[in-house]
Amino acid sequence: MKKTVAVIGSSGAIGNSISENLVNNDLIDVVYKFSRTNVNKDTERIKNITIDIEKEDSIKSAVEKLPKDTKFDLIFVATGILHNDDDIFPEKSIKDINAERLKKVLLVNAIGPTLVGKYFIPFLKKDIRSTFAFLSARVGSITDNNLGGWYSYRSSKTALNQIIKNFSIEIKRSNPNAIFVGLQPGTVKSFLSKPFEKNVKADKLFTPDYSAKKLLKVIDNLKSKDSGKIFAWDGEEILP
Repeated sequence: MKKTVAVIGSSGAIGNSISENLVNNDLIDVVYKFSRTNVNKDTERIKNITIDIEKEDSIKSAVEKLPKDTKFDLIFVATGILHNDDDIFPEKSIKDINAERLKKVLLVNAIGPTLVGKYFIPFLKKDIRSTFAFLSARVGSITDNNLGGWYSYRSSKTALNQIIKNFSIEIKRSNPNAIFVGLQPGTVKSFLSKPFEKNVKADKLFTPDYSAKKLLKVIDNLKSKDSGKIFAWDGEEILP
């Protein structure tokens, strides 16, 4: 049976590559692409729906556009922010912490994905395995934090990881076939990582397509016992 999948944040570097890889997979029937700037036309296999994960009403409206019998094998949340062209950047010290910037990063990286879960979880398949994957980050690991800094980004991803764990516990009672995971894509050539690329070894700086293929392979290999965990692009489990 062919699969139905959804990608939230399909216009970003990783989200777009995830979408493209899924569209090119013969086992996939329909790819629903959700993004804030959806200008592409629908095809038989690609459906485009506008969403703004910073606004709960927009998320609710997006799922209301789905056919009522829609059930997903995979939902992939590929949204996130580390910096922008204005005033958001990774803090190097306590002096850099700013309440408005902190709230913005938490909104995009933790609150938005949590609300996506709230409205999209009912659309997961129940009779067979389904997966709800979120882009996370190694710096969200408290265990792995040996450098400090990046207060907003670190804390937002740590919060997301806790939400993923909560989802896995609660939904197991009603949908034991559902798997919830966070995925670390590695350092990908994209707007998000561009300011930091010079500090990355060439063989550790991935194209979006390479990262997407690796992440989809990790998803394919997941087992029920993996629900609630965080995995890197190479399948390594990242401790909380």
